[in-house]
Amino acid sequence: MEQAKGGSLLEAVALAVSGAVLGTAVGSPLGIAIPIGAVAAINGAISGWRGIYDWRCANGPVAFVLDSTWATPMTLAALFSQAVAGLSKQPGYDASLSRRANRHVYQRGFMPRRGFAITLGNVLSGAGDTSLPHRQRLITNHENVHVWQARWFGPFFPVLYVGWMLLGVFVGVIVWLLRRRSDRLGKVIESCSYYINPFEWWAYSRANNWPPGGKVKNLGWRRPVVLPFDGDPVQ
Repeated sequence: MEQAKGGSLLEAVALAVSGAVLGTAVGSPLGIAIPIGAVAAINGAISGWRGIYDWRCANGPVAFVLDSTWATPMTLAALFSQAVAGLSKQPGYDASLSRRANRHVYQRGFMPRRGFAITLGNVLSGAGDTSLPHRQRLITNHENVHVWQARWFGPFFPVLYVGWMLLGVFVGVIVWLLRRRSDRLGKVIESCSYYINPFEWWAYSRANNWPPGGKVKNLGWRRPVVLPFDGDPVQ
């Protein structure tokens, strides 16, 4: 998918400079002003050029400030995802779902698991055919929740998310043994490490898709943790 006109050179320069200032200010007390400032500047340049931040409401400025300060570890991960997409022949950047939406959306790009979308910071990859309504809902009602989780939890997000997944492998083996191997080991581990991960529980609930079809029945959370955005479930 070709990129439509998004932001502008002026916006790219303004956000690169602003991001560098914010990142440097936050990183200085920690002795890492240059790395954080560089991450924030690069993100500002790319995001400004594409015009992803929505300046018409509070979400845009909040997203930009968090991406440039508290959430820079996840912004760095987002830049990695951007780099992988940049090296891909057809990453499928979808400007219509990115412009002023506080995120970057790729139909392909970085896809470590086929068939699953993945969100790193403010970059969503593996969105698939975004002309389909159910794929659009996946982006707006599920993956966009992860974009904001990364912003709110900042440096704690990868620690908590990956930590749960690692613990889930161990717990999954124990559960599988206690359930007398009634389900496949891999499915039980996936349910414990991925599906009932609180961050995924939150996102699947928002997408009106709890419990998801891939989760082992009667394992983990029984009810949605939050109300869905709408009544149309993401499949």
